[in-house]
Amino acid sequence: MGIMKILVGFIILWPLAGFLFNGLGRNYWSKKVIAYKATGYIFASFIASIFAFIQVQNHGAVTVRYFDFINTDTVKIPFDFKVDALSSLFLLVITGVGSLIHLYSTAYMKEEAAPHYARYFSYLNLFIFSMLILVLGDNYVVMFIGWEGVGLCSYLLIGYWFTNGNYNYAAKKAFIMNRIGDLGFLLAIFWLIVKLGSVNYNEVLTATSLTKLSSTDISGITLLLFVGAMGKSAQIPLFTWLPDAMAGPTPVSALIHAATMVTAGIYMITRSNILFSHSELTQNVIAIIGISTALLAATIAIKQNDIKKVLAYSTVSQLGYMFLGLGVGAYSGAVFHVITHAFFKALLFLGAGSVIHAMHHEQDIRKMGGLKSKLPITHITFLIGCIAIAGVPPFSGFFSKDEILAAAFAKSPIYWVLGVLGAAMTAFYMFRLYTTTFLGKFRGSSDQENHLHESPLAMTLPLILLAIASALAGAIGIPEMMGGHHWLSHNLIPIVGKPIELGLSHSLEWTLMAVSVSIALLALLLAISMYKKKTDEEPTTTLGKFFYHKWHIDELYNEVIVEPLNRFAGFLKNVIEKQIIDGAVNGTGKLVQYSARKVRLVQNGQVGYYILFMVAGIILLFMIWFNDISILLFFNKLTKN
Repeated sequence: MGIMKILVGFIILWPLAGFLFNGLGRNYWSKKVIAYKATGYIFASFIASIFAFIQVQNHGAVTVRYFDFINTDTVKIPFDFKVDALSSLFLLVITGVGSLIHLYSTAYMKEEAAPHYARYFSYLNLFIFSMLILVLGDNYVVMFIGWEGVGLCSYLLIGYWFTNGNYNYAAKKAFIMNRIGDLGFLLAIFWLIVKLGSVNYNEVLTATSLTKLSSTDISGITLLLFVGAMGKSAQIPLFTWLPDAMAGPTPVSALIHAATMVTAGIYMITRSNILFSHSELTQNVIAIIGISTALLAATIAIKQNDIKKVLAYSTVSQLGYMFLGLGVGAYSGAVFHVITHAFFKALLFLGAGSVIHAMHHEQDIRKMGGLKSKLPITHITFLIGCIAIAGVPPFSGFFSKDEILAAAFAKSPIYWVLGVLGAAMTAFYMFRLYTTTFLGKFRGSSDQENHLHESPLAMTLPLILLAIASALAGAIGIPEMMGGHHWLSHNLIPIVGKPIELGLSHSLEWTLMAVSVSIALLALLLAISMYKKKTDEEPTTTLGKFFYHKWHIDELYNEVIVEPLNRFAGFLKNVIEKQIIDGAVNGTGKLVQYSARKVRLVQNGQVGYYILFMVAGIILLFMIWFNDISILLFFNKLTKN
């Protein structure tokens, strides 16, 4: 317990120290010092995470208590951290991939001035700190603190180049859409407090708590939690922020929008699996939205020409797969895909960054081609990432995606058919991207061609390590039917229970696997044959234009939601605020000023006016005297009332 408390303290505080060091000293440190400190702090946190993981494997889960965050007569919320099988895995992914991305950034961002260089790394360090709070929190309130922290860091990093108005708009869009989801999460927390008086995992996620909740309570709470996950993990309808988030630097896309932040929703639902498993309604909603998101994003990715936009929509699609796994009860499969996706998608984004770096910030794949010989390390590592995400054995994506598809078939063959269709589209658009970028002839300018060169070691080393992980990470989840033990599934038993029995024969599983792999191979071969000698021009068919313009969803949201809200806000501003509220306040002031201007005429210094008012006053008094009975009756009525 004492050792774990120290380890957790180091894991949390090193990234915070990096944020403070670079943030407060951004005008004083050299870029070399900034790079060493920022990367070193995260690597130190990674080493501590390894020791924490070993402690959990040897001695089991540990709850580390620091202080009471909220302590009232009715609600007690401690500031505790839980290090168990699930959180220790996420610690390794967050700090491990985070270390590589920090190292990559030291070279990728070297053109920035030292103060902005420090600002960038301070934001990255703060993000890692917030993400660690999210996964380590032992209750929903502490998780929510980290949840909001990563949302803030996402906003800061997407809008890192704040002088560009479009980038600021993308940052605001991400922030606002995440707030919509966060409201659902917050309402779920309030619901738990009202019904159970607690938000601690060891009190909420128990059989005893389930007896205190009606089916309506469970469905309501889980649906609200899922709304939070939809915002953070970019599911329909709250997914349009993630592709726009590519406005940030490419390493940011790799860290936040591929490997860590967007998987927070999957982590939260997996952590709360006992609640979700008792609501068939919520699970069906998650599965339907998950597969719908996977297919919609895949169709859009097929027609995109921006290298980062293709990967962004690919991320949305893969997140949809993870939610499909959650919806059909394959919690360990969803976590498995989180881990493998973190490796190959971080690899693909960093590979894209290496290409963009070599192409002098060109991102249109139609202006690339023939980079295979010019960028050999980037090429081979990017190819490994494409093979992994396409689900080709024996690379990691095959094992995690196959596990989700098998569970989907056991739940409903329709889910499996749609999942295989999505996998085929994934293989197609990824190898369209690979072929257009690396094969064929170079289509850029002669100046770009003359300056093509492989990226420096600080950028290629993370690519090599992530490529190795993308190729080998499937080993932690080899199913028993293939002679494996599925270490991950057994390791997560304390969190998600024993693996579900699918009721599928080995022969049927082999058949399903063979069909899905064959279709993926056909799709990738088709993409290579189609785009090796030509590239996509502007689409001419109606369907092609529809996919190219992203189903016109942004325009739909703009017409249905944004513009009406802007008009309503204009009405509130110009009519309610200016004319009614301000009108009443300003009108009162104007009335007083007008009255003062008129009343002051009484005191004008002319004796004639004073004699006139004296005479008028005497006449008034005489009138009152002649009607004194009426006056007395009036005062009597007042005193009686």
